[in-house]
Amino acid sequence: MFNGIIYNQGTVSKIVNRPKGLNLFIKSNLKITKKDIGLSVACDGVCLTLISYKLKIMEFYLSKETISRSRFRFLKINDRINLELPLKYGTKISGHICQGHVDTVGKILKIRKIDKSFLFDFEISKKERKNLIEKASICVNGISLTISKITQKGFQIWIIPHTYNETNLSSLRKFNLVNIEIDILSKYVRNYFNDKK
Repeated sequence: MFNGIIYNQGTVSKIVNRPKGLNLFIKSNLKITKKDIGLSVACDGVCLTLISYKLKIMEFYLSKETISRSRFRFLKINDRINLELPLKYGTKISGHICQGHVDTVGKILKIRKIDKSFLFDFEISKKERKNLIEKASICVNGISLTISKITQKGFQIWIIPHTYNETNLSSLRKFNLVNIEIDILSKYVRNYFNDKK
């Protein structure tokens, strides 16, 4: 369980393709040790299990399911990855509850700088648009954000300078892909009322 507040980033140092998945190596300054092997880490919002750690390089195994549901099928060496360690009991939740279960991949349609902030336009699949709620939380590349407006193709989000500078949003450009996790509450509520029909 995570809350979408990003304090750390890493870079992809190595990718090893497997017949039914891949091994991903990320270099970072996260404060972990070999004793943390088995720990869950949110990598651009995807909950992955740490399988090895050496010289500040974390290794994760990604199944075909994870690859197909995330932007990780397009990963390249030196890509910047937002990282978050799991919540501990008693931790302040500054964002919202994020599971690390990515729903879909979104595409950046436009980035506009307005004053000191940035307005991002995202496109997502028609199937997932029905779960969007204006002013609800949404997780983009592991970052807890607020939907400012629902659009015909997806949604808009305002990004303040701090969030822009402290995450990999600052390295993204038009048409880049991002991992999207819809707010779990909105999905549960919609599912509940659909079952009642």
